[in-house]
Amino acid sequence: MASISLTARVSTSARDTRRGVVRLHPEVLDALDLKPWSAVRLTGARETVALAAAADRTSPTGFLLLDDVALLNLGVTEGSSVAVSPAQVEAAKRVGITGSRMARATVSDETARLALTGKVFSRGDAVSLLPQDLSPASSSRAGEVRRQLSAAIGLTWTTELITITSTEPAGAVAVQPSTVVEWQDGSTAETPSPATEEAEPARSPSEPHAGVPVADLVGSRETARHLTEWLRLAFDQPELLRRLGADPRLGALISGPPGVGKATLVRSVCAEIGAQLVEVSAPAIAALEPRTAASCLQQAIDRATAASGNRVLLLTDVESLLPESDPPPLATIALEAIRAAVGGDGPAVMVTSAHPQSVDPRLREPGLVDRELTIGLPDDTTRADLLGVLLRGAPVDEDVRFAEIAERTPGFVVADLLALCREAALGAALRHRDDPADPRIRRQDLLDALASVRPISMSTSDNLQTGGLTLDDVGDMTEVKQALTETVLWPLQYPDSFTRLGVEPPRGVLLYGPPGCGKTYLVRALAGSGRLNVLTVKGAELMDKWVGESERAVRELFLRARGASPALVFLDEVDALAPRRGQSSDSGVADRVVAALLTELDGVEPMRDVVVLAATNRPELIDPALLRPGRLERLVYVPPPDAEARQAILAAAAKNTPLAGDVDLAALAGDLDGYSAADCTALIREAALTAMRESLSAAEVTATHLVTARGSVRPSLDPAQLATLAAYAENHRP
Repeated sequence: MASISLTARVSTSARDTRRGVVRLHPEVLDALDLKPWSAVRLTGARETVALAAAADRTSPTGFLLLDDVALLNLGVTEGSSVAVSPAQVEAAKRVGITGSRMARATVSDETARLALTGKVFSRGDAVSLLPQDLSPASSSRAGEVRRQLSAAIGLTWTTELITITSTEPAGAVAVQPSTVVEWQDGSTAETPSPATEEAEPARSPSEPHAGVPVADLVGSRETARHLTEWLRLAFDQPELLRRLGADPRLGALISGPPGVGKATLVRSVCAEIGAQLVEVSAPAIAALEPRTAASCLQQAIDRATAASGNRVLLLTDVESLLPESDPPPLATIALEAIRAAVGGDGPAVMVTSAHPQSVDPRLREPGLVDRELTIGLPDDTTRADLLGVLLRGAPVDEDVRFAEIAERTPGFVVADLLALCREAALGAALRHRDDPADPRIRRQDLLDALASVRPISMSTSDNLQTGGLTLDDVGDMTEVKQALTETVLWPLQYPDSFTRLGVEPPRGVLLYGPPGCGKTYLVRALAGSGRLNVLTVKGAELMDKWVGESERAVRELFLRARGASPALVFLDEVDALAPRRGQSSDSGVADRVVAALLTELDGVEPMRDVVVLAATNRPELIDPALLRPGRLERLVYVPPPDAEARQAILAAAAKNTPLAGDVDLAALAGDLDGYSAADCTALIREAALTAMRESLSAAEVTATHLVTARGSVRPSLDPAQLATLAAYAENHRP
């Protein structure tokens, strides 16, 4: 059967969560000759099946959108490669299931059968009790199932998982009205859980784990050298370490942004030195019932301990198993198991985390996992080299310049570049499907893929859409554009110049001016000129009534920005986010948010390759501490457009609107005092609508239409506010 390799990406849609549904781009469905709601086989570290629904056509073609349960069944993490192919599904005669003690005691066989109806699965899969009520052919009794489950085990049924222990016949099956569904005692279940299967290496600990050659670890070779030295000393010269007063046991934390290649680094080094690797997915274990999870982890440690020769235990994404905040009882059990593994004649223990600050600090105590290596974001040169490695075996056209693509991919890590190459290959395949002779990936394929592939670090953020705008498209505003170029683009594009001159680049800019005068438009143009990752947030979006939540949102915002650097953090309506302290009546939320912002801007952890750009039309309301040097130190005034600027705005707004010969934009612009940029754009739009009201076959907009439109579109600029802003700009002139 046909198979396509896609990148796993967690779906943000709540309607798909835990319903046994994955989303594929319609073009991928066509390529696999599938109809929506057909069954597909997914292959990662293990195999599973699911229903494939059509994703939105604007979504990237190279991604597979799924939920946490599907990731658990696959034994992979977000950003991993998953093979997708059509699946043959048979009607189940009998299905054996197991789950928590409460579920087994309170959910009847018939209710469980109703919950499984409409889903496809195979032996060993974890399945949610949420009814599959999305597909057109789904059970009409979904509401009844919800009521029965809610009455049986309360609200926890929405997160309850059961495991398929047996199916008759074997393979992928679907529950029918005649299917017999039976609960089985979890202690007698024959099928290992997905976490257990994930813990089994490639899957035997007696053979070296196949990994990427160390020579291909572009950007991580120095980190690989350090890890190789540590492992060789621990394995080959333990007596030397003891004589020098060092303990030969080794526990190390590998940190770095998601998708940067932390687990790949460990696999490659183990293959290089011939060590046996036992790999465990912490998220897969953490999703299980505590008793089962502890058993799975202990089994993996036992396999690593029992393996011959040099042994390494790898625990990926450890923060999900050992969280810093409110660690569950399972965390204590896991820590004791890891401590026992590190001590004595146990294996070397490697753990990975994209969020080391969120890991239980007990894990990093001396004698446990007390060493750390960090893999940073690849720079332009590294990304170009990575693209060369990833496309080494693919036919690439001569017009492809890896350096050019690398410049257009700020914040991309290895997994993102792999997704980019896969998306470009898919586009090339679609282009060559009618003429498969000598297929090649062209430069345009990679550029088209850039429009749909976002870096993992930006997957949970609202990325500003530039629409191809650059600062060259902004008419007039010469001083404003120059100030933004010097303050925002230079520190991110020429950091060496600042280092050479021994000065710290500016960290923040405040853009202020009347409403509708192009502040957000300028930010879009700035992002397009610098090819930056832009994280946007409205000031009020970070405010939360719960204690600590607003500060946490600020920390996470800047953490995402550091992970996507070079990046621009755009705080719109910043006066709502950082008002003067002591003057609000919100129980101190605003004061704490201001303190969190100040900490992020000039705290202990430096902001490298991140610039903050804030916008407001009420600069006098912002807390003065935020405007001091080292914070939002550069104040840039965006004045209302003058006649020349209004003419340029009108011309840009009417670029695609046919104007009659009697329309004089220069004269019109001179007569629009008090009109903002938004008002000028609205005037052109209203004039076009006026022409359509006269005749739907109208071919042009006349001066009469513009005069009529002025009766509806009035100037929005307030003279008193303009005077206040002008006075503020005069008092804060650099």
